[in-house]
Amino acid sequence: MTTESKPPFPPFTQATALQKVQAAEDAWNTKDPIKVAKAYTEDTVWRNRAEFINGRSEVQQFLVLKWQRERNYRLKKELWAFTENRIAVTFQYEWHDENEQWFRSYGNELWEFAANGLMQRRIASINDLAIDQQERILT
Repeated sequence: MTTESKPPFPPFTQATALQKVQAAEDAWNTKDPIKVAKAYTEDTVWRNRAEFINGRSEVQQFLVLKWQRERNYRLKKELWAFTENRIAVTFQYEWHDENEQWFRSYGNELWEFAANGLMQRRIASINDLAIDQQERILT
């Protein structure tokens, strides 16, 4: 039995759903895999693009590789909808690869939370658009 928790807790209101979205945006923008992974249950299940990730340790490993590949990552999330223990967000982020090619990645995420406020399921659909550096909007 875990004593971990991450408020706010479900059931969500407009205000607490917005808090969860902002907290996620802030955490992901740190690019700290350990900090970000702590927001998920030990047995969390993800689909990220076409990749399936199981458990917090795999999440952490995934994030290490993500931010090695996606350099100068900057993310913006927006609340789309919520229910008692679920939140849907839309997002965009910008990054460049090892060749200095910039991208803007757009997507949607579906989140499901455990009673302790940790995310137990994340489903992400993401598309990438190559952009020129001067087209960046997230700085």
